[in-house]
Amino acid sequence: MTYQETLDYLYNSLPMYHRVGAAAYKADIQPTLDLMEHLGHPERMFRSIHITGTNGKGSVSHLLASILMQSGLRVGLYTSPHLVDFRERIRINGEMIEQSFVTGFVEAHRDTLDRLKLSFFEMTVGLAFHHFAQQQVDIAVVEVGMGGRLDSTNVILPLLSVITNIGFDHTQFLGDTLGQIAVEKAGIIKPGTPVVVGETHPETEPVFRHIADTHKAPITFADQHYSLKETCGNPSIDVGAPFLAADIYCDGSPRYTGIQSPLAGAYQRKNLLTLAAAIDQLRPQLGNHSVTCQHVLDGIRRVVSDTGLHGRWETIGHHPRIILETAHNADGIRSMLQQLSAMHYRRLHLIYGCVGDKDFRSILSLLPTDAIRYYTQPSVPRRLPVEELTHAAAAAGFPGSLHTDVHEAIEAARAAADPDDLILVTGSIFLVADALATD
Repeated sequence: MTYQETLDYLYNSLPMYHRVGAAAYKADIQPTLDLMEHLGHPERMFRSIHITGTNGKGSVSHLLASILMQSGLRVGLYTSPHLVDFRERIRINGEMIEQSFVTGFVEAHRDTLDRLKLSFFEMTVGLAFHHFAQQQVDIAVVEVGMGGRLDSTNVILPLLSVITNIGFDHTQFLGDTLGQIAVEKAGIIKPGTPVVVGETHPETEPVFRHIADTHKAPITFADQHYSLKETCGNPSIDVGAPFLAADIYCDGSPRYTGIQSPLAGAYQRKNLLTLAAAIDQLRPQLGNHSVTCQHVLDGIRRVVSDTGLHGRWETIGHHPRIILETAHNADGIRSMLQQLSAMHYRRLHLIYGCVGDKDFRSILSLLPTDAIRYYTQPSVPRRLPVEELTHAAAAAGFPGSLHTDVHEAIEAARAAADPDDLILVTGSIFLVADALATD
């Protein structure tokens, strides 16, 4: 098989949730357990950190991986979905998995993959864990695909479990109350394994405490102990690029000072508190290996170059500035608007598109009413057709122009914008992926 034939097999043999939605969802972890047995249980051959949450889990995963890399460990990183290249999902010390390994895995195990009728995500998890075991990583940072309890990644026994936050997303699968969603996310809590929860909420805190207590798992709520204070800093990351300079305190005492983060979105402040708590809980699990404060600072500063993280309040153009942001649910949009409120610009050109299973009507009402709106669609089958989006927006009192793809929308916004305007592309990770692939 060629590499492209291998990708076609992975994408087409059974549906891929991130592309087609509900038709690809499987609420059953047994096929993944069967695959692990066939592969000789690679998930038992490396240490791991398991990360879930409604928002922020991708950023926290990349930040943790970068810090552990800076400490000298050989670090596997499994995330989803990818933006441009399938191999972004599986990295070791920032390097994407080789095409030949992907092809070789499918060729060697195709009979079993077919027999077990595995989904795209199940096959990809098997590929990642097999790769990490074969390459003898010291530790792997594993991001949950969706939920936690029934996610295919939930076959590992991690050193640490991390739950960034809980919000409303994928409610058709995870439940329509925060408590129900918390139960699904808390499914990654393992007996005796420390768990860090990023944000305290009155509906979810009792759920997490009860499940952690049941499993005798020590639990830390990051925002109950850690706080952040922004500083002037020294923008040594990239001249002209936005960055976040801050100090983190634990129970009122300085913990990590001199942070310079290229992830400048307002919501990244919460992610940094979750990250700090996770590092502090992880240290005792690493034995003699030391993760110093300098490793933490270096890992945060180098996260983009170390791990290839993109699409989080990322500037891709100037005069006018063009920013890409993967916010895709109401909580994410609200956090994005906090960051937007701190920006200085003359007019806002807002490019929005989403997938069909999002509550886009609620999100439309959250977006700035004074923005010039450009409606478009991501290039995945799961997309909300731009005609439907534009019609619904106009009916709700939020008219905008219609564009068949994000590249067309960006060009239209550029043509209409002045140099001191701001163009913001948001609503879907797939829309950001399209922008990165075509811009």
